[in-house]
Amino acid sequence: MALTRDKFFWESFSAHIECTERAVALLAELLGGPEHAAILYERIHDIEHEGDKITREVVQALHKTWITPLDRDAIHGLITCLDTVLDEVDACAVRFSLYEITEIRPEARAVVELMRRSIQIARPAIDNLTNMKESAHTLELCSQLNQLESQADRVYREAVARLFKEATDPILAMKWRDIFDALEAVHDSIENVADIIEGIVLEHS
Repeated sequence: MALTRDKFFWESFSAHIECTERAVALLAELLGGPEHAAILYERIHDIEHEGDKITREVVQALHKTWITPLDRDAIHGLITCLDTVLDEVDACAVRFSLYEITEIRPEARAVVELMRRSIQIARPAIDNLTNMKESAHTLELCSQLNQLESQADRVYREAVARLFKEATDPILAMKWRDIFDALEAVHDSIENVADIIEGIVLEHS
């Protein structure tokens, strides 16, 4: 049984958020070329499997490690929330593929751009956990993540309102409502990650 595996846990967090960064980039690409949705979804799904593998390895390591760099519940909570974000990105991509969406609504692009920015901010926030001297910067990054989630909320509400105001095809409107709900779920999950990071920083600073 290993006494301590600090490096493993830090590298696993970083590797997982890197998977999500790649998946979100592919989701943005999908919105730019929905005719390739099925192919791009498969690539995103492969990345989602990479994330699942990292999550399983982290959970297994928790059972084999005596001394961990963070509280065990914090490690489990962070890797689980990171995995949820990636799962939600995968859930968005599969909807574009299954629903055979051919025209992308502008609000979807706006939400995915906010998503991309959020992941870019979440990555250094996670990396900063290795150095609590960066706690003030990390808390500022968490604040930025919360602000982006609020922006995504506003876009979501406006998107749904406009969708049903302009809808001429009720089936298409239902598909888009489901897609917007899935996109919103990604941002909710990112906010959960920010909350866990903030909790870790406040506990250790």
